Amino acid sequence: MTAEAAEGQRADGAGDRPGTPDAGHLALGAVVLTMGDRPHELDRLLRSVADQDGESMAVVVVANGGPLPELPEGAVGVALPKNVGIPAGRNVGTDALPADTDVVLFLDDDGRLGGTDAGRLLREAFAANPRLGIVSFRIVDPDSGETQRRHVPRIRVGDPLHSGPVTTFLGGAAAVRAAVLREVGGLPDDFFYAHEETDLAWRTLDAGWEIEYRADIVLEHPKTSPARHASYFRMNARNRVYLARRNLPWPIVPAYLGTWVVLTAARRPSKENARAWAAGFREGWRTPAGPRRPMSWRTVWRMTRLGRPPVI
Repeated sequence: MTAEAAEGQRADGAGDRPGTPDAGHLALGAVVLTMGDRPHELDRLLRSVADQDGESMAVVVVANGGPLPELPEGAVGVALPKNVGIPAGRNVGTDALPADTDVVLFLDDDGRLGGTDAGRLLREAFAANPRLGIVSFRIVDPDSGETQRRHVPRIRVGDPLHSGPVTTFLGGAAAVRAAVLREVGGLPDDFFYAHEETDLAWRTLDAGWEIEYRADIVLEHPKTSPARHASYFRMNARNRVYLARRNLPWPIVPAYLGTWVVLTAARRPSKENARAWAAGFREGWRTPAGPRRPMSWRTVWRMTRLGRPPVI
């Protein structure tokens, strides 16, 4: 196969892949991370998973450096001696799912699936489109019922009740086809947290898969701010540099990082947060970012047509 043909197969057809089972035979599995400090919220989430219509889901709960809480019958618990970060923890959970799992749900332990039809809708979506790699859910505040617009994975949010193709997804409210993880690899362990979803999303798109935001699949989750974490600004900046170094053609790297320097400055962070961001930006250049596999220019154009070129 010529290089041109291989690139076209990667970007447009995702190659020759095994047929997708019909919706009734797609096996779903859920991976939940916990620090062991939200037992009531975790129990509520697991009950919402168990209440889904259709065939029951396999469930793995990963205690990421905290105590493993008591789990309902059938759920598998994995206790890690230390906090290895969100992406590594989710990778551990994925590995602990049954080998025949077709679709992996990543769910936050303080969320809850809205309604009982999420499982059915996911089975139907993945069965109907063999090239669908990832589905991102709509996040709703459980108290107000308001859709959290910042979690709609589009630059122009528009109507949050409108579903459609996107270029990234929400890490704790998503479903990923297991074949995607086998083909492009899991989440990047070294990110610890922040932008690990984007890294996986870009590799998924570059391999020819599709990502869809589904407004009818809901995760109820309380309003939070990522800046509540003390290391947020450092990790945010470091991992953006990692993203660029790992995934972007070199001519785009200055545009992508320059855009985020400008946007960060425009948001006028405090001096302390600005120093943390700058330290993370430097760290992103000085430390290993992991394997470099730049996306094709065809993928750059595809993302641009979808409304989010990889410069923002």
